[in-house]
Amino acid sequence: MLGETARAAGYRLIVREEVGSTMEEARRALHQGEPGKLWIVARSQNAGRGRHGRQWGSPPGNLYASLLLTDPCEPALAPQLGFVAGLALHDAAATVLGPAADRLKLKWPNDLLLGGAKTSGLLLEGESRAGRFDVILGCGVNIVSCPSDTPYPVTFLKAEAPQASVEAVLSALGEAWTKRFAVWAQPGGFGPTRAAWLERAAFLGETITIRLPEGPLNGRFAGIDPTGRLQLETDGGSRLIDAGDLFFGNPA
Repeated sequence: MLGETARAAGYRLIVREEVGSTMEEARRALHQGEPGKLWIVARSQNAGRGRHGRQWGSPPGNLYASLLLTDPCEPALAPQLGFVAGLALHDAAATVLGPAADRLKLKWPNDLLLGGAKTSGLLLEGESRAGRFDVILGCGVNIVSCPSDTPYPVTFLKAEAPQASVEAVLSALGEAWTKRFAVWAQPGGFGPTRAAWLERAAFLGETITIRLPEGPLNGRFAGIDPTGRLQLETDGGSRLIDAGDLFFGNPA
């Protein structure tokens, strides 16, 4: 299921029928000496999780994958890999969707939207050990189904592209990641990565709300800075946001 470009770059693939979570499978492989560039994919998960430890429903038919990268960058640069992965997911979904691809957008920091509804999410975790920094990137893509109990709109790829499948999305994702990562890894590579992400950004220039630990913050989404922080123009001035949940509009 990995394409020629990914295989030529040294990426490998393990497919499991069911696991607790692909993130934990990748972490276990790392601790057992796995050298990295490894995709771990499960047909289903019984303990999948998203950001902030939220449960991620994982019925069969959708894509559940984690990518293990050993020593890919300095810890301070690791958040940039979320933008690389977001672009790769956008590329992969666009390949599968065909004409409907113009309805895809990226929501800061880590969601893929189709027609304004979430269809994919990313999880980025790092681990420092033995003088190096390793990264695990997890992604879940709704292909044949989506949850029905979310506080935001959700959808799945097959609703727009009957030909969508785990195999097609994974193959396209592996190729897209390999190409996007190669660009990012070059000196100054976050510049073109940032520009490409902003071209696909949802709500850019519009009023949004960022939910932070200290409470919600409203403002205009002005872009992302050269390190990946969200630029928010508020009544009190400009703010740079490292992390938070983004919602469209200015809820009461």
